[in-house]
Amino acid sequence: MHRLLVALLAALDAVLAAAGGIAVILAPLALLWVFGVGDPDWGALWPASAAVWHLGHLVPITVTLPDTYLAATGIDPSLSTFTLSLAPLALAAFTALFAARSGARAAEAGAAVTGWLSGSVVFAGLAALVGVSANAELVASEVWLAILLPSLLFFVPSFIGAFVGSWRVGDDGPVDVLRERIERLPHAWAEVPALIARGLALTTLGLIAVGAVVVVAGLIAGSGQVIGLYQASNADAIGAIVIALGQLMYLPTLVLWAVAFTAGPGFALGTDTAVTPAATQVGALPGIPVLGAVPDTTSSWLLLLALLPVGIGATTGWMLRSRMPRTTGPEPFGPRLVVAVAVSVLTGGVGALFALASTGSIGPGRLADTGPEPGPLALALGLEVLVGLAILLLSPRLGGDTDEPSQSALVSGVESAGSDLLPSAPRADRGVPARLAAPGGSDLWPSAPRADRDVPARFAGPGAGREMPGWSSAAASQHDSDARPATDERPDSARPVPGAGAASTDAAGEELGESASVSDDDDVHARIRAAWAREPDRGIDDGPLAP
Repeated sequence: MHRLLVALLAALDAVLAAAGGIAVILAPLALLWVFGVGDPDWGALWPASAAVWHLGHLVPITVTLPDTYLAATGIDPSLSTFTLSLAPLALAAFTALFAARSGARAAEAGAAVTGWLSGSVVFAGLAALVGVSANAELVASEVWLAILLPSLLFFVPSFIGAFVGSWRVGDDGPVDVLRERIERLPHAWAEVPALIARGLALTTLGLIAVGAVVVVAGLIAGSGQVIGLYQASNADAIGAIVIALGQLMYLPTLVLWAVAFTAGPGFALGTDTAVTPAATQVGALPGIPVLGAVPDTTSSWLLLLALLPVGIGATTGWMLRSRMPRTTGPEPFGPRLVVAVAVSVLTGGVGALFALASTGSIGPGRLADTGPEPGPLALALGLEVLVGLAILLLSPRLGGDTDEPSQSALVSGVESAGSDLLPSAPRADRGVPARLAAPGGSDLWPSAPRADRDVPARFAGPGAGREMPGWSSAAASQHDSDARPATDERPDSARPVPGAGAASTDAAGEELGESASVSDDDDVHARIRAAWAREPDRGIDDGPLAP
């Protein structure tokens, strides 16, 4: 695809990502402005929508409450200005996924760098436009943060998508060069980078899945409190819809809190509070319905939740171990150790990013500290995943290293056995049939194909015409006679002279040949059994067939 077309399509992706996120916010707020506000100020609709969009892209916003509202509610004037920084991560996830898909499609079109740069520049321009036009009297944000953070949320995932796409389909550039250098590493180390990336993806997805399950379980367990908070809000239909949409946008944030709860460190819902499996200590909470899922007390049995990250590590280790190349010798320990340590360290880093993204302020005073701490969460996840990885990656493979002998070992063993049973040169007194004779005048290893052989020339080779183990000599003879071509390919000197009685003479000759073959085979088997029964001190020069 032409690079200009790729650049235009990537720019369109950036426009759709920005416009889609803003539309998701603007539509319900417009309904609220129309039906929920008696005398709406339409000039405040756009700043409010842009502020929510910025908050969803990790940009802190400053809220200033008007004096009339403070007087009506009795709020302390010292708390009139506060910062909101706890992000509704659904918006950030939407932008990141859209950016990653855009970068991957640009790579598949053969212009990864062009698509990545085009989309990132266009999205940064749109973020700058929103940031400059969004500040108002009630809500405001730092302009440089309003441009930088949303741009990074598109820039980084788009780069990752472009890199992965280029790695998968090739780019005839730096990605292919890097891949060739990795493939030139020793066999045991060449797969290590891919295994580390795959392991990190598996652990990350596993932790998110566990967090989602814990959130659902908490909502089910605290459904009574959630419904009670909904009823206490006294919201009409439009208000209930807006509250529900707002909680849905915060659902990924709650999932990351659940990951921290499962790992052990837990999270905070205000200054000097903690929600952990070991204990729960919270004060007064805002009347947000979804917070009714936070348990008032916890049981010591919840400490077993820490086994879930261990199980994720073990499952990841099993999947990575199944993709590691098998070896006939001792399995290298170094690559497995590097994979286990690298995946656990990177998983801890992902846990720290989870904590940073899901930590922030939800109001004034003590509500300024909410979410998990990055350090404890990273340490806990790294150690728990490492334990699970070590169980499957660092333990010996079941069955040892001799389960599947290599083909070369089997071939060498067969050749060694054949050299003992078949002498290097035929001798007339051994009584070996022509089809079992040794090299140099035999049919076993012919130097050139002949027309009178039973096997076509293209199939002639070692073992041709050899009697299969376990077959009786009569069955072998019958097989040879069945496999013999119908046409008479004997030399001219051996052909019968046409005339009276030629057919009967030929039939009698075949019967005599078959009986002689059976007799010769029986004699060979008898000689082989006798040779193997001989005592070792008698000395055998050229194999067990020696007389």
